[in-house]
Amino acid sequence: MKHISDINFRDPFILPVPEEGMYYLYGTEGATAWKGQPQGFDVYRSKDLTQWEGPFPAFRPEAGFWADHHYWAPEVHRYRNRYYMFASFKADGRPRATQILASDHPIGPFAPHGAGPVTPDDWECLDGTLFVDVNGVPWMVFCREWLQVTDGEMYAVQLTPGLTGTIGDPVLLFKASEAPWSVPGKEGQYVTDGPYLYRMQDGELVMLWSSLGRDGYAMGLARSESGQLLGPWCHDPEPLFGEDGGHGMLFRDFHGSLLLTLHAPNVNPQERPIVIELEEADRTFIRRR
Repeated sequence: MKHISDINFRDPFILPVPEEGMYYLYGTEGATAWKGQPQGFDVYRSKDLTQWEGPFPAFRPEAGFWADHHYWAPEVHRYRNRYYMFASFKADGRPRATQILASDHPIGPFAPHGAGPVTPDDWECLDGTLFVDVNGVPWMVFCREWLQVTDGEMYAVQLTPGLTGTIGDPVLLFKASEAPWSVPGKEGQYVTDGPYLYRMQDGELVMLWSSLGRDGYAMGLARSESGQLLGPWCHDPEPLFGEDGGHGMLFRDFHGSLLLTLHAPNVNPQERPIVIELEEADRTFIRRR
């Protein structure tokens, strides 16, 4: 067993599975986040969100898998009674891309799903996340990297019902510089990272996403003015979390409490998952003590 503070994960994602009374934790392995060849993706499981059993090998690429480094930001969603992992991968000479993997159980093993990556072939992309709209239509929201466009971009693209591919062209939702709290890096680039969609209790659709802030890596809140995925989107003036941490997601524990997990600090290899209890108030999130 490991305490959550001993797990060197970036980009943490926690999936509650109520019928098992178990939480599953996925993330980017800190040791190989930037250099080296990762084995794949691991998963931990817990009954209390504090002590975690594992790691278990959730994904191990077979010979011939197209990517060999930068295995980033795995997140797992239950959809039509299967489990789908959205994750970012890279290979020399190929743009970074989001690939979908599938399994019959949250612990895996996960295997590539569909014909290949679901982001455009010539775009540098990362951090795809699943969103199912009010009509049951699946979408992927993802980032186009500042490495290619300088001002990082956030897109949505419709997925096929079986999540095997895309329908139509990606739709631009916003650029990173549109958020008042986002600041450029040393070379003038604006970062887009880690989108996660959430429907507030009053029906408002919001998005957590991360960029650089005044005090380092930060996570802000964007709001859909139409209540629909394609927006238009506006941004809160101040970050929701500005303490050199981010790439967060929201979930409810088995008692109904709303929890946020993200990694902090944003310094390799010191990054760790943290879990913060929140509540909705005044159209935003506040920390519970």
